[in-house]
Amino acid sequence: MQDWTHLVDGANDGYPSPISTGDLPPHAQVRELVEAAYQLYKDNTDGVNANHYPALANVPAELFGVALVSAAGTVFEIGDTRYPFTIMSVAKPFIFALVCQTLGAGRVRELVGMNSTGMAFNSVVALELHPQHLSNPMVNAGAIATTSLMLGETAEAKWASIHNGLSRFAGRTLSVNEEVYASASASNHRNHALVRLLQGYGRVSFDPLATLDLYTRQSSLEVTTHDLAVMAATLADGGVNPITGERVVEAHCCQPVLAAMATAGMYETSGDWLFDVGLPGKSGVGGGIITVAPGKGGLATFAPPLDQAGNSVKGQLVTRFLAARLGLNVFASQPTTAAAG
Repeated sequence: MQDWTHLVDGANDGYPSPISTGDLPPHAQVRELVEAAYQLYKDNTDGVNANHYPALANVPAELFGVALVSAAGTVFEIGDTRYPFTIMSVAKPFIFALVCQTLGAGRVRELVGMNSTGMAFNSVVALELHPQHLSNPMVNAGAIATTSLMLGETAEAKWASIHNGLSRFAGRTLSVNEEVYASASASNHRNHALVRLLQGYGRVSFDPLATLDLYTRQSSLEVTTHDLAVMAATLADGGVNPITGERVVEAHCCQPVLAAMATAGMYETSGDWLFDVGLPGKSGVGGGIITVAPGKGGLATFAPPLDQAGNSVKGQLVTRFLAARLGLNVFASQPTTAAAG
């Protein structure tokens, strides 16, 4: 009997790795639809700015940017796409990707967890209730644990890995917003509780207070909507930045990141997001949202007013509109043959 066991893990078996790919519509159509999405929702006033940290509440609520970068490096953008704002939780998938590069996704799943909590992004209860006190890299507890796994033996070395890695995803050197960093450091009491809880359960892999400082600092890096679209497109392009041409992470690191984004990237509304958009997404309380269409490109939006789950209201509307009209939804299909009868 033929022995097929060498095919189980798919590693170096001589077979190609089939992937789901596709193309965006023609450039003129993409450009028209991006502009249409912006015009349709620019006057929406729903939602309120985050008040987690005082500095976030002061960002002008009317700011609004939409950017899409194809896997081939073509840029479509409109609005306040070059306005700097703090990356906040949108850093989480990229930190996860960088840790996957050094440890492997399987090891991260063992140490951090991967299943959606169904609770708020900063929930303490979710960590308490899990039998092994695991979480996932897209919510605060799991993201703090993931940051503790970054390459480096000291806090300074870990920060260098974080800063360099996120900058490579963006294709330029990012800077920390010192005002937000100071504001967050002085008021992140819930995250202090989470890191101590993680420590108590043996789920943080570095000094807890140093890890929390690293996590807070990475969240305070400034990006633009354009930057986030480039970063998202890098995940869509199998880990290669389509603007710089640099490989940031290996292709095998992108798949688990997108899976985590799909199941937990929009917190307790992730199921609704998949129902409406059908793509991996990640939001941040700074007002940014990224969406990744594997093989096609990355979409980013910025609009500070948030809904109750902490997701940008206008960003969700734009993404839902563009996902449907650009053919991005990974669950959508057309019949290949005419229906019988």
